[in-house]
Amino acid sequence: MKFVDEVVIRIASGHGGPGAVSFRRESFAPRGGPDGGDGGRGGDVIVKTSRQISSLVDYKPHRRYAAQSGIPGAAANCSGSDGQDLILIVPEGTVIRTTDGEALVDMTNISEYILLKGGRGGKGNHFFKTSVNQAPEHAQPGEPGEEKEVVLELKLIADVGIIGFPNAGKSTLISRISAAKPKIADYPFTTLTPQLGVVKAAEFTSFVVADIPGLVKGAHEGVGLGLQFLKHIERTRLFIHLVDASGLSGREPIQDYEDINHELKMYDESNHDKEGFFPLSTRPQFVVLNKIDTLSEDQVLRLKKEFQKRYNVEVFPISGVTGKNVKELIQQVTKLLFKDQENL
Repeated sequence: MKFVDEVVIRIASGHGGPGAVSFRRESFAPRGGPDGGDGGRGGDVIVKTSRQISSLVDYKPHRRYAAQSGIPGAAANCSGSDGQDLILIVPEGTVIRTTDGEALVDMTNISEYILLKGGRGGKGNHFFKTSVNQAPEHAQPGEPGEEKEVVLELKLIADVGIIGFPNAGKSTLISRISAAKPKIADYPFTTLTPQLGVVKAAEFTSFVVADIPGLVKGAHEGVGLGLQFLKHIERTRLFIHLVDASGLSGREPIQDYEDINHELKMYDESNHDKEGFFPLSTRPQFVVLNKIDTLSEDQVLRLKKEFQKRYNVEVFPISGVTGKNVKELIQQVTKLLFKDQENL
């Protein structure tokens, strides 16, 4: 199934049904009065989350969704039925905003939300009967519903984000530490959609990891696939920053590390004014030198010391292919992830 993480749709709640103008005319009630019933309430537009879906692809074919309007009132004081609510089912982590950028609701920790209220039904003429006006000949029209164009934007919910250049080995790592089965091949942009995997670190201890594809130099400006998928690491609490240590790609590991961090900082600058935005560049990182199976121990040691000297960071040399040091990496990630969770 195609992964769709953003759609623009127009939604409308139902109009309230009009009240009825009617008079009782039975033969046994010669002085029968007004008996026009009330109109029904228009249906609401309600958003609900579901763990059974992971994409917004179902909203791609249609751009307009409307709740049912209320049924008009009828004679004999019969009220019209309420209009049926419109239920929009979205994945957890979906943010709903206006086309102007105003956030309406974040469905990360909310399972149900009324997005638009339906119009109230109009009162029938029975409601307007008084001692002075015993035969009112008017009723209320129903209130109109609301209509709005909104953006549904999915941001994946994961504890750990794996970041790095294409072919740094992100897909290989996530396939080794979880049951995720992303496509793996020796060419750039093999992975075209974010991949989620659950890592079982110990008994009753697990966390969700996301492989974020498409990060290259200039990603924050839309180069490659970066701008499209950078938003998916907004909810992660820490990063595994994967660096290709082999040099086989023709890139320098040090430069790769600097370029990716630069993209995080530039993304922060573009989004710092968003409500609740937590800068990506300030989050904890595990700097991981991958593909060490292609290097000698001396080469790995020299590269590790260079990173520590330049950036004062702890470096984890691993091989995603052979699994060397991967278990130790997960142990360290788990230790940080579950230590003082409120402060992370």
